[in-house]
Amino acid sequence: MLQPLQEVRIDLGDRSYRIAIGSGLLAEPSLYATVPQASTALIVSNTTVGPLYAAQLRTALNGRYARIHEVLLPDGEEHKNWQVLQRIFDALLSHGCDRKTVLFALGGGVVGDMTGFAAASYMRGVPFVQVPTTLLAQVDSSVGGKTAINHPLGKNMIGAFYQPQLVVCDLDVLDTLPAREFSAGLAEVIKYGPIADMAFFAWLESNIDALMARDRAALAHAVRRCCEIKAQVVGADEREAGLRAILNFGHTFGHAIEAGMGYGAWLHGEGVGAGMVMAAELSRRLGLVDADFVRRLTALIGRAGLPVRGAVIDANDNVGRYLQLMRVDKKAEGGEIRFVVIDGPGRAAMRPAPDALVRAVIEDCFAP
Repeated sequence: MLQPLQEVRIDLGDRSYRIAIGSGLLAEPSLYATVPQASTALIVSNTTVGPLYAAQLRTALNGRYARIHEVLLPDGEEHKNWQVLQRIFDALLSHGCDRKTVLFALGGGVVGDMTGFAAASYMRGVPFVQVPTTLLAQVDSSVGGKTAINHPLGKNMIGAFYQPQLVVCDLDVLDTLPAREFSAGLAEVIKYGPIADMAFFAWLESNIDALMARDRAALAHAVRRCCEIKAQVVGADEREAGLRAILNFGHTFGHAIEAGMGYGAWLHGEGVGAGMVMAAELSRRLGLVDADFVRRLTALIGRAGLPVRGAVIDANDNVGRYLQLMRVDKKAEGGEIRFVVIDGPGRAAMRPAPDALVRAVIEDCFAP
């Protein structure tokens, strides 16, 4: 039975859509009534999630699509590349899918990003729906229309802005999420406090144990509040011309860790967790926050089961490798690294920082 659901709306004119949040949503046919009907649908999932949930989604869609096909991708960030993306196009073409075909992204951030990019590209654009099955995807990557694949020299460097028709956040699917993946998702939950809402940050400090226990009420509140904040930011800056960049707090350092370690060695949220500590320390050294703020954030990240120290990504020149990777970050301009810093608790801003200062932060904030 469909449990009481909560909704958040992304207001983007004719590209507006809703985010549905609650339990028992995945297999509820009425939830998909606003999605365009077509002769064909393609469910894109991975080899871990597909066997668990594809049948439920297919059952919910049976009355709207005469043909429902599936394609399963290999699981993991290391597979977020051109070669695996081609599997989606292969499935679309081999089944004769037309431009009304609807794609359903059933999985975490990798599946969602790749399905969205495929939808943006196939026949120059077909509809798609996000059905995120990880906490990270429910509070962040499934919302806002950023789609991409990785390049060996940089994360998410090849992609498109392309909005879904609907986002379905079924909290029940989080029960099968491994503990490490769940903690990785909490990194993206935590980031919303320092950049936008310190009352939410205080709530997280009081409720992190309930979240770690996957308490439904706590999860519903956290997912909704994160989506509300992201909806406000995306509504004001859909294509990351300015404000939306604050959602990347901790990501410049975190992406460097991911790329430097090799995609898949650290989960995205693990990189972001350590990256937020490094970004907070950079903010402190710029005179924007005090040491107590850095301590509070570091403690919360640690309680969420996340690393609070960066990684050694080059034994010979760790700092130099970090700087090299960060210069190909999407926020860099003219080779100058720009960081999301905390411009006072609950406020974020984009700032450049001298290499010497960044070097000092990296040296002090990576694991020995």
